[in-house]
Amino acid sequence: MAITPLSWAPAPATEDITLLPVGRWWDAVRVTAPLGEHALQLLGRRSGAVIQDDTYGKLYWLIEPDSARSWHLRHVRVLTALIDEVTLLGVPPVEWTAGPGLYWRTPLTGRHLTDTRRLHEALVQASMEVLDPLAQSRQLCYMCQLPTDEPTVVAIKHGGSVGGTTIYACPRHAACYPPPPEQRADPSSTDGNARQSPRR
Repeated sequence: MAITPLSWAPAPATEDITLLPVGRWWDAVRVTAPLGEHALQLLGRRSGAVIQDDTYGKLYWLIEPDSARSWHLRHVRVLTALIDEVTLLGVPPVEWTAGPGLYWRTPLTGRHLTDTRRLHEALVQASMEVLDPLAQSRQLCYMCQLPTDEPTVVAIKHGGSVGGTTIYACPRHAACYPPPPEQRADPSSTDGNARQSPRR
């Protein structure tokens, strides 16, 4: 049976989020909120449908399957089909067009996909205009002591030597800086006892 473009969309009577596999009808591009907001402004009417998740501060664009595997952008993750696992994306009912929670930031219409090239261009420009130029690569989060591909500069400590120590945080812990006194640890420490388990 032929699949119509929106045959995957939750039925109008649906009252809850539907979990759908990425890579079948579309891939999803997950972007952190500050970067996504700016990219959405840059795209304007060229943007297709966008899902916003207020709970975790993410925006999701839908693009053609297998069209962005080579992307390497900060604060951006492409969700696509994998050989050994299935990734599911929560899709809200069509009528959910306002928060809080999960909803369609840009309503689902007949043109639900965003052009991959235009989205990439918008995200590259948004990255240059929004993200901190000091955090250019994977860094260790000061709190959980785990590497993050989305580092945020939360402090710069100046010492007696030239320059200083830049303290990074993962997205989950960036809003927690500075930590309570009992949780503070020297960011330069390599002692395993100073590591905190990431919150789930």
